[in-house]
Amino acid sequence: MAQKLPSIVLVGRPNVGKSTLFNRLIGERKAIVQDTPGITRDRVYGHFDWRGREMVVVDTGGLAMKDDDPYGTVIQDQAELAMEEADLILFLVDAREGPTAADLDLAALFRRAGRPILLVANKADNPRREGDSHEFLSLGLGEVYAISAHGGRGVADLLDVMVEELPRDEPAAEEDDDRLRVAIIGRPNVGKSSLLNAILGEQRVIVSPVAGTTRDAIDVDFEFGPHRFVLVDTAGIRRPGKVQGSVEYYTVLRAERALERADALNLRVEPVPNDLNSD
Repeated sequence: MAQKLPSIVLVGRPNVGKSTLFNRLIGERKAIVQDTPGITRDRVYGHFDWRGREMVVVDTGGLAMKDDDPYGTVIQDQAELAMEEADLILFLVDAREGPTAADLDLAALFRRAGRPILLVANKADNPRREGDSHEFLSLGLGEVYAISAHGGRGVADLLDVMVEELPRDEPAAEEDDDRLRVAIIGRPNVGKSSLLNAILGEQRVIVSPVAGTTRDAIDVDFEFGPHRFVLVDTAGIRRPGKVQGSVEYYTVLRAERALERADALNLRVEPVPNDLNSD
């Protein structure tokens, strides 16, 4: 088996640009990006390489540290699981807003993870904002790396630093990918994420009675005996006329792309009530 690739996790408050940076690193729009906070909820994994080093990058949901967020606890649990696996934490902050009390609380949380941390001031899309990013030194995490994930400013320099911070052991050559891709599809709230968690025996993806909880398509490696799979949890798909708003449009688009990449489908439906089954 190939050695484990070094892992980098992106963490921070909602809407600081984690998914934008994730998509830039992997070179595709895998994670949904919107100006609305709270779009990403589950862990989303991707691969990329820089200067001959292959790496895994993990996008996580925004950590609001608020009691009134119905997903706050489970999003934080997902982020903490990602940090436990990670070799390096990228803590993203918003250079336009400057340091906030929430950033200070998160800095304390991330220190407890016991992993190397790079403090990344995103949205520094001009020299003035880059200069202002030094205010984040007040978080006590050392040097601040100012970037614009959207425009690419400073990202190459950040990547050079990331490579230096990662473990030196080079991974072995990857085996041929003979994994069977299985997409779990169905309408919203029929239990697709619950099925995935039941197969894995862990809370890998967030489950909620609220329809539309899953947004990105989530790829998860799974082995059963000698067989290797990639299980893909998808957002609920409704008829085109029922889709509302840009967020749901993109979630359905991600689900449709997952179907195109799948070798097999697992269609998840709810049982029909007895009183509707008489004929």
